[in-house]
Amino acid sequence: MKKLNNLLESIAKPLIPITPWLLRLGLGTSFILHGIGKFPLPPEKMVTWFESMGYMYPEIVTSLVALGEVGAGVWFESMGYMYPEIVTSLVALGEVGAGVGIILGGLLNNHVGNLITRLSGGAVGVIMLGAIFIAHSDWLVTKKLFMSEQIFLFLLGLYFAIKGNK
Repeated sequence: MKKLNNLLESIAKPLIPITPWLLRLGLGTSFILHGIGKFPLPPEKMVTWFESMGYMYPEIVTSLVALGEVGAGVWFESMGYMYPEIVTSLVALGEVGAGVGIILGGLLNNHVGNLITRLSGGAVGVIMLGAIFIAHSDWLVTKKLFMSEQIFLFLLGLYFAIKGNK
């Protein structure tokens, strides 16, 4: 056992400095792609689909990360948002901005890079909490939540919000 552990340690040791980049690139790329997928703003194709489902403010529903569910429309309708196109656009821009910030923050080896990483991680966390609590509220404390990408994106965002570049 000790020989196997030593072998694995010798293989892994030179890779340790790049391990945060594996997480950073995965999260940043995922968020950039989720946000770009909502362009042009507001995302008209999804708006049309939600309108056909009878939701009053379908533009808001389309802005949620990895939505796939229509339950959020009722929540947003009850909240009385007046400018759904603005909210939709801000979430899409927030996804792209957070993804770029996670990657860019790692490239800046100073306090500014650390701040960008932490703020971007926090933005990812907030966006993912919205997706979990609004779009997938029926998943809370079930195995479905822990088998979805949403919980892992949230945890990665939380990781970077806490750890920054350190």
